Amino acid sequence: MSDAARVQSLARRHGRVGIWVNPALVIALGLLCVGLFAPLLTLRQFFVFSSRVSLVSGLGDLANEGQWPLFAIVLGFSVILPLLKLGLLFRVWNMESATGESARRHLHWMVHYGKWSMLDVFVVATLVVSVKLGSLAQVRVEYGLYAFGASVLLTMAVSHWVVRLAGKDPESG
Repeated sequence: MSDAARVQSLARRHGRVGIWVNPALVIALGLLCVGLFAPLLTLRQFFVFSSRVSLVSGLGDLANEGQWPLFAIVLGFSVILPLLKLGLLFRVWNMESATGESARRHLHWMVHYGKWSMLDVFVVATLVVSVKLGSLAQVRVEYGLYAFGASVLLTMAVSHWVVRLAGKDPESG
């Protein structure tokens, strides 16, 4: 294999096979943005009061109430980690400098720490809210939750596919 072929990105080396990776990353980023800003839940209390909650508005409420540990956990797992994972996937897939040992290190990080995606934690939080409110209020799931979940699932699928293709790569050992 020539030196020029060795410094090519994974996207160039697996062009026809992985042509959908970049569009899938863009779609996952778009879904994540929708999931962050769109309403996730509508809370209806006593059949009179109603409020819609998005992830960003929920973070604002946590900050305003001084709930800094919970704010940091939700911000880290719901916003920062998914953005980092998408950025890392884009870098590993497209950048020529992300070959060899650097790519293996990034892929190792994604495989082992990317499992902390916020979907499972968020589902548990939604269930807790639903159970705690009981008959006092009704919780209706909105499209933002579906967009957020779809973003997490699509990111997981792309991550798996990139790791699989990198494993077939002669440069990955």
